[in-house]
Amino acid sequence: MLKNKNEYKNLPRLWSELAYAGEKRVPQPIDSTAGSWPTFFLKRDQFGDFLDPDGCPIAFDIRHPDTIDFEGEELENVRQILKNLTPEQITMAEYWGSGPATKQWTPIIDRLIDTYDLTPARAARLLANVQAAINDTFVVVWYFKYRWEIPRPNQLDQKLRTIICTPKFPAYPSGHAGISGCAEVVLSYYFPTEAVRLRELAEENAMSRVYGGVHYNVNGEGGLRLGRQIGRIIVNELKNQRDSDMVRIDIPELEDRQADLPPPPYRQVIPFPRGRECSSLLDPREDPSAR
Repeated sequence: MLKNKNEYKNLPRLWSELAYAGEKRVPQPIDSTAGSWPTFFLKRDQFGDFLDPDGCPIAFDIRHPDTIDFEGEELENVRQILKNLTPEQITMAEYWGSGPATKQWTPIIDRLIDTYDLTPARAARLLANVQAAINDTFVVVWYFKYRWEIPRPNQLDQKLRTIICTPKFPAYPSGHAGISGCAEVVLSYYFPTEAVRLRELAEENAMSRVYGGVHYNVNGEGGLRLGRQIGRIIVNELKNQRDSDMVRIDIPELEDRQADLPPPPYRQVIPFPRGRECSSLLDPREDPSAR
């Protein structure tokens, strides 16, 4: 995506121009065109701008980078958090950071399917709708990531050691936070009695990236806000969908069955060995529960 260095004044250095702490070369981009990929619920016009399912332009609720002090306040906040991390926060960082951002939400969806005894067809529809919503959120998040190319904390501070490996794509907004906010809203539509717990999980996931040292706090806040907005747009579309009898397909589960949604425990539902080897500087502290 073409970059406009004059688009924001407060951050003249771009993600693609700075090496990660401890590395000698600038990062090689991952999925840099994902912001142009097809979406399931959202639409695009001939200029590539995003539209809601009714074809109306979307004014995304996200702060422009020029209003954010990444190199000052935000970076110092990351330094202080890393300096004062608790063992529990390290555990959160490594749990939510193990694998792609979808890794920990899929077991949550499965637990809701089991707890509320969804029929096979409704279980398939729930999985499809939530994952399609997550896909659309990723496309929007990646659009902004590569449009603005905000550097990671360990690019602005070349001595910064992170708890988890820093992903090789721009920082703002957070992908984990974005898809968590969207999943929270869509799942809360289907299971309104679980909304409080789902919100807690989304906010923990977003904050875990700051504990890991790979995001600024504003990235998580912005990602959650953006994801929740996309989630609301998608829920409004789901409310309008009808079957052949003109009956709404998706009926919220109003009985509170108090689903036991992980974490805790902070163990992978489907274990897969993932090392902590990074070419960038890594903090020697690690998840105490993994010892």
